[in-house]
Amino acid sequence: MIDSQSPQGSVVIVGAGTQGRRLAYMWSSRGGLVYLVDLNERQLAEGVRYVQQLRAEKEHRANWGDVRTATPDSLEPILLDSWLVVECVPENLPLKQKVLAQLDKLAPESTIIASNSSSYGIGEIIEGLGLKCRKRLLSAHCSIEIMGHPESDPSLVSLLFDQCEKHGFSPFRVRQSSIGYIYNRIWAAIKRETLLALSEGICEPQEIDAIFKDVLKTPKGPCEQMDIVGLDVVLDIEKHYAEARRGLPNEPREYLRKMIERGDLGVKSGQGFYKYKKTHNGYH
Repeated sequence: MIDSQSPQGSVVIVGAGTQGRRLAYMWSSRGGLVYLVDLNERQLAEGVRYVQQLRAEKEHRANWGDVRTATPDSLEPILLDSWLVVECVPENLPLKQKVLAQLDKLAPESTIIASNSSSYGIGEIIEGLGLKCRKRLLSAHCSIEIMGHPESDPSLVSLLFDQCEKHGFSPFRVRQSSIGYIYNRIWAAIKRETLLALSEGICEPQEIDAIFKDVLKTPKGPCEQMDIVGLDVVLDIEKHYAEARRGLPNEPREYLRKMIERGDLGVKSGQGFYKYKKTHNGYH
């Protein structure tokens, strides 16, 4: 069993993308050992540099733990000493199912397994999978929104919630299964209405962003945010909502499809709702 006060062992993060490296930074903030796992060696190197950069920017000195990198073929020995492993692979359901099945097979039964998925709840991901220990699987989106499934051990949900608080997160408990958790569920409605308004020719992206920022005082508007996420990713998430909930308008998805067909994916392609300049580090 895991010590509910001070769990022993490392934290393993599978996926060294934007969210994975951010989690590596946070989970190493109290001296713990963190493993960042990815197939892409460049992603791993960039992930470590990102952690070091965030540490250098922090005003107060912390008891930083070690962040080590590894590839998936060395997962089994790493997992033996872990109390938590977090899946941070791309938002692709079959891929997430494959990774979680592998983690369930390799990790000791005392290890908590969490999915960082932004739109798929843990119950959806593990449905139909023949897992050996379903009670230790949870959803932990960015370690901010913690959500179990009907078979999750409530004590493990509480343990992860408490440890997230101790490591500098501001967690919220999602009390019922919810596609998109709390924040992304509400954010999805904002994105959907933004796209619907654009599809109806009510206004331009610049106007939506300007009024949104003026009223809510946010640094970026909905169209700017979608460009950053990637319009292909936004469409995938919207399709998932549409499959799960009847009655959602089709126009927002059609609007996105037309943009994607033109090659307009947002920041990563240099063109989305806005045009971006190419630099040596990509588009900005």
